[in-house]
Amino acid sequence: MESKINLNYTELVSQGLDYTSFLNQYATPEQRQRWVRFYELVTLSETQQELLRSFVREMKVLVLAGAWCGDCVNQCPIFAKFAELNPNIKLLFFDRDDHPDFAGEMSVCGGERVPAVLFLNEDDQPCGRYGDRTISKYRQMISDMTGAACPTGLVAPEENLIRDVIADWFVEFERNQYIMRTSPRLRKKHGD
Repeated sequence: MESKINLNYTELVSQGLDYTSFLNQYATPEQRQRWVRFYELVTLSETQQELLRSFVREMKVLVLAGAWCGDCVNQCPIFAKFAELNPNIKLLFFDRDDHPDFAGEMSVCGGERVPAVLFLNEDDQPCGRYGDRTISKYRQMISDMTGAACPTGLVAPEENLIRDVIADWFVEFERNQYIMRTSPRLRKKHGD
């Protein structure tokens, strides 16, 4: 059995880059343009915006990514849109190749895939992980690989894929906020 590296999450948090700094440091002009184009496609409903604004617990969102990665281009700007709505969402990026210990810790199916997200509470304790693609993206990929014999309703039509991926990630952000919000320890700490 492969042993995991025990990361010091507080130290790791101190090494993270905000969205713009990550792109400035790691993206070529062409890569940056792709990230900007996708960012402009990300729209959130009023309900999603209102819920994101309601988050009361500090939530550190550590994103293992690669500026070169198409899956990162099509997902990481979503996180940036979420974080813009609430200062309690602390979004930090880490280049996969420059953070091999974190990449090893976040491996998916035995590979160092990106994006991979680690949700930490205000005390740098892990609450959840998610990545490298959402269920909506995997459904689309399976459909493309195998071809659906008849419509099942499980696979989103291509024009809806962005909306569905946003919704998938939204659920993960909401879920982790609620884990933190209902934590007996954090409720006692904050008196709520």
